[in-house]
Amino acid sequence: MMLKSALLLVRCAKKHVWDQVRFSSQALSQLSSEKYNVTRKDFATLQSTDVNFFKSVLSDDRVLTDENDVLPFNIDWLKNCRGQSKMVLKPKTTREVSQILSYCNKRRLAICPQGGNTGVVGASVPVFDEIILNMGLMNKIISLDDISGALVCETGCILEVLDKHVQEHGLIMPLDLGAKGSCHIGGNINTNAGGQRLIRYGNLHGSLLGIEAVKADGTVIDCLRSLKKDNTGYHLKHLFVGSEGTLGIVTKLAIHCPVLPKAVTVGFFGLENFDNVLKLFKSAKSSLGEILSAYEMMDNESIRGTLRNMKLTSPIPEYPFYVLMETHGSDADHDTEKVNRFLSKEMDTGLILNGTVATEPGKIQAIWKIRESIPAACMMDGYVFCYDVSLPLANYYQLVPMLRERLGSNASVIGFGHIGDGNIHINVTISDFDKEVLGVLEPFIFEEVSKLQGSVSAEHGIGFRKPQYIHYSKDRSALGLMRDLKTLMDPNGILNPYKVLPDDV
Repeated sequence: MMLKSALLLVRCAKKHVWDQVRFSSQALSQLSSEKYNVTRKDFATLQSTDVNFFKSVLSDDRVLTDENDVLPFNIDWLKNCRGQSKMVLKPKTTREVSQILSYCNKRRLAICPQGGNTGVVGASVPVFDEIILNMGLMNKIISLDDISGALVCETGCILEVLDKHVQEHGLIMPLDLGAKGSCHIGGNINTNAGGQRLIRYGNLHGSLLGIEAVKADGTVIDCLRSLKKDNTGYHLKHLFVGSEGTLGIVTKLAIHCPVLPKAVTVGFFGLENFDNVLKLFKSAKSSLGEILSAYEMMDNESIRGTLRNMKLTSPIPEYPFYVLMETHGSDADHDTEKVNRFLSKEMDTGLILNGTVATEPGKIQAIWKIRESIPAACMMDGYVFCYDVSLPLANYYQLVPMLRERLGSNASVIGFGHIGDGNIHINVTISDFDKEVLGVLEPFIFEEVSKLQGSVSAEHGIGFRKPQYIHYSKDRSALGLMRDLKTLMDPNGILNPYKVLPDDV
């Protein structure tokens, strides 16, 4: 009971933090088409006959056309992107999704699929007047095998709801995100979400067992199996992982859930420099092995701003760098011994200057809240440019001082993220959106990532904001194959246009 309480407390805290981020600014953002100078593609426009058809498929209350009702679905939570959709559709079944897509494909009406709308690259909101297909009502848990750990559910299930459900059966969801209380599991699949515990539970590709999806023409693709091993031809389920709704609409999925850990330990440490962050990580992998579940890095500026803006208190004094380390295990005595031995050694070597370790639910919650509050704290200071990139660990923090020098006093630049998988989040905060600052940041940051053989998107996807930069991480042959798949599966291009692939491929 103690462990479950700890996990639930942490997740409730994360949901609260995420809500603070989502609603930290009520200002109406500029239209994406104007802000980023985009030209509308040759799609049909919504007519009264279309509205009547959708009402014949769905009940009237699941077809939103009132401007005030539609507006919240047109804006991403960062207030960075804003579309011009005139309609939101809320299907409850795969059959309804199939009917909607079949009709839209024949009419050449563009569709923007939407889950919890917690993305940061504009994938889940329209650019022009695409019809928003919100999946929130497809939220049924279909089955759970507590022996194999196979969970089958609909795409609109909220990640936190799923996690609470599987915990009742001694399991845990294989990913954990700050947006857990709002994001949908289908959106997680579509963006290939990573989260804090990828180091322990792996990438979503490995956890996904099966999938059901609907193609643009309404054809239902049934690959919904819950087997760990199914080597029958192409792994079609993986086509939809990271596709961001451009190849089809995911309606159901099967995912493998690991065993709920019986012992959780969280440590929060102060370090002298980034080199020591890497040295400590190497030592943690060697000393803690299989129980190491998370290893998060935060620089001084990210923590200082978070403590100030969110009115939080750090359990340790101020240091240049911080590490949040978590272990998941099955034997509290065994784990405590390993952690204490690791800490004793690294305090003696001087890698850890100061720190605190928690096993109690309240203290675990307080430590994680500091880390999870960083995005909300940034948004309280102004407009935020969010960058999510993967880099070789030796170069992990390299871009942060480069950007500080490049921007000078015009912006605040912070770095934090998941050392375990090479994913750093770089947030650049200015008072208001400024195209000149955007020009200084882009494409510079992506050029530098490319030079270091990194990825321009680690876990947030490409969406609307990065198609013109995807070539920094994918060569022409790969992009050509991606375009061929898009053309095959969505020949009229109605699924989430303006996203993922650049027009010149």
